[in-house]
Amino acid sequence: MDGRIHSIETAGMVDGPGIRYVIFTQGCLLRCQFCHNPDTWDRKTGEMRSVASLIEDIKKYIPYMKRSGGGVTVSGGEPLLQTEFLLELFKECKKLGIHTTIDSSGGCYSQGTGFQKTFKELLKYTDLVLVDLKQMDDAKHRVLTGVSNKHIFQFAKQLSEENVPVWIRHVLVPGRYEEKDLTDLAAFIETLTNVEKVEILPYHKMGVYKWEELGLDYPLEGVNTPSEEEVNRAKELLNIN
Repeated sequence: MDGRIHSIETAGMVDGPGIRYVIFTQGCLLRCQFCHNPDTWDRKTGEMRSVASLIEDIKKYIPYMKRSGGGVTVSGGEPLLQTEFLLELFKECKKLGIHTTIDSSGGCYSQGTGFQKTFKELLKYTDLVLVDLKQMDDAKHRVLTGVSNKHIFQFAKQLSEENVPVWIRHVLVPGRYEEKDLTDLAAFIETLTNVEKVEILPYHKMGVYKWEELGLDYPLEGVNTPSEEEVNRAKELLNIN
């Protein structure tokens, strides 16, 4: 089976534990104002790669993964737009004893029968999910990402019910949140039983040039990276030690 791939990083250090082979899939339904990979949005571009070809390349890095407690992470874009491809890939990874991680915003999550059948099977081969929870307030979430957050929080709840380990991630964008948004997020996280880690990802401008190359107006023009004080206060509100 083939998947639509944007790019690959063979020595990722921030997308799960240890050294990771990171596959960035092509296509995303969200339009986050702070996105640093807007070139992954288009679902019709990217390179078609077979599971077999990816596994052959992954095998070269198994010693580094094993030594560091790493594995394979599929990010994006939004990897869950290609659940059948992911399922086949992770089945092959598990045959090789490789730790598997999905990095997802949950933007394409559905409780419909079609999605759920493959998704539940996929979770059997998934060791960790990195869950991006961007904003608790639905109206603010629509402004920030272009979509509602209701199905995204259903996604997080299902992962808890299925007892799949997760790391919760939150991008901190100055001027796009109030303290109540963070305390509400902390309260939601408390309802989940599967959270291993909560991370603050400070907003940065490293992807602005991509917006310019694509001819897109950057919506956070003039917004600066959060200060150390802002990050520490956010960690306090989210009960991050």
